[in-house]
Order: sequence, then C-alpha cells, then structure tokens
Amino acid sequence: MKQQRGFTLLEVLVATLIMGIAVTGLLTAISTSMGNASRLTAYDRALILARQKMDELLQVNNPPMGTLLQGEWPVEAPGQTPAGWKAMITQFEAPPTTPPGSEILQRVQLDVWWMDADRQKNFELEGYRKGIIPMPIGP
Repeated sequence: MKQQRGFTLLEVLVATLIMGIAVTGLLTAISTSMGNASRLTAYDRALILARQKMDELLQVNNPPMGTLLQGEWPVEAPGQTPAGWKAMITQFEAPPTTPPGSEILQRVQLDVWWMDADRQKNFELEGYRKGIIPMPIGP
C-alpha cells in the first residue's frame, strides 16, 4: 500500500480561516491609516495657510488695533474644503505713561478654521510684533 502525502481537508480549512483573519486585520489597519492620513493632510494644509496669514499680519504697516479682521480662503486653496480665519491685533505690553509715537509690543491672535466632513475644526496661533502707539486724531 502506498502512503499518500498532502494536506487533509481539515488542515486546509484551518489554514484558510487563519489567512482570512489575517487579511481582515490587515484591511482594517489600512482603512484606519487612510483615514488618519486624510485627517492629517487637511490639518497640514490649514497650518500652511495659517503660517502664511500670520506672516502677512506680522508685516502689515499700521494695522487696525483691536479690530476683528477675518476672511476666507478660496475653496481650491485648502483642498476643496471651506476654510477661513479671524485675527485681532492688540497692544500687549506698554507702560501706562507711554506717549503716542512710542514703540510697543503688539500681540497678533489668529484663529484658523476649516470644515472636516460636517464638523468645523480650528486652532489658534499667536505672534508678536513691534508697533507704535498711534497719534491722537483731532485738535
């Protein structure tokens, strides 16, 4: 009588079950990774736009102090999602008896928002710049 070599049906079924579990776990991990990559991409785009806007605000001459500035980026800029910003420039530090025309430290607060699915996400940036106390207008 010859001895036959090979796998039994039970061994093949167990191997198939183990491979199915491994493939399911791998597909779940890939799906999670793709979602995280998409989320981080939107955040990175918003961060790049925020840095550009902060650079603009730090360089502007005679900014309106204490006034809310705001705007939106074109939809193409942040990757086909609505995004915008709000900023305020305020006096940060100056002695109480500082005369007009003196240099002071100004704080630039920038709040950037973007839409992620149906939720609005946002973060804040803060920067400082050298400014001048404005001269009083009038007689």
